[in-house]
Amino acid sequence: MDGPVEPQCSSKRCRADAVWQLRWNNPKLHTPDYRKTWLACDEHRVTLGQFLDVRGFLREVTPFGAASDAPIS
Repeated sequence: MDGPVEPQCSSKRCRADAVWQLRWNNPKLHTPDYRKTWLACDEHRVTLGQFLDVRGFLREVTPFGAASDAPIS
């Protein structure tokens, strides 16, 4: 088994290091305080954010840094 994998961008086929976390929820499925997380590199932060925002899902975009920022879902 290989070593731990560094957090990577959630964009399809992108394996760049995560720099941003896009926190979102689907109000039809989730309670208002629930958040899912997508990770993004600098190149895909805007396009992933637009995808979520146009659907009304995007809640916040914050820098991804500490190990405690790792997404749960």
